[in-house]
Amino acid sequence: MSQKKYIETIGNLVPKKSRVLDLGCGDGLLLEYLIKERECSGYGIELDDENVLACLKRGVNVLQLNLEEGLKLFEDKSFDVVLQIDTLQHLKNAETMLTETTRVGKVGLVTFPNFAHWPNRISVLNGRMPVTKHLPYQWYNTPNIRVATFDDFYQLARKNKLRVLDAFGIQNDVKIKYLKNLRSSKAVFKVTNI
Repeated sequence: MSQKKYIETIGNLVPKKSRVLDLGCGDGLLLEYLIKERECSGYGIELDDENVLACLKRGVNVLQLNLEEGLKLFEDKSFDVVLQIDTLQHLKNAETMLTETTRVGKVGLVTFPNFAHWPNRISVLNGRMPVTKHLPYQWYNTPNIRVATFDDFYQLARKNKLRVLDAFGIQNDVKIKYLKNLRSSKAVFKVTNI
């Protein structure tokens, strides 16, 4: 999926005029889209100095914070939507950050590379860790500290008493609903507290 199409797909899941918190916002491109195209307001959280500067150049409000330290700065339901777009797999405290996402936001949008996508399964069957567009690193230099599948995330959501409002996969600019665990390179979940 092209970056532009991916941003539009994720951005269109955010209701217009929402107050948004983007965890691990990178260079602020998604938040910029939400502000300009969806009339949203809010903040990004980013640790990397270069990305923080890129956000500021885009006019995106950004806080330089380490997500591993949690979201204590924010009160319950401070935001309409909290985004964890390709962030969860990089965090040591992934479960805590998932519950924090639904604590500070009415809704959480979470995306991650789906490790159960069929080419990944073939790679593992052939004795190698997959290297793909969505998992582009070798096993020894990846920033990902965990991998997950749709089924793994459903189980984690149940364990933490979260309700999955929507789930779909993305593959080649197409939303996948049927056999998404097998057919999608990217997992997308919309969750809230029960």
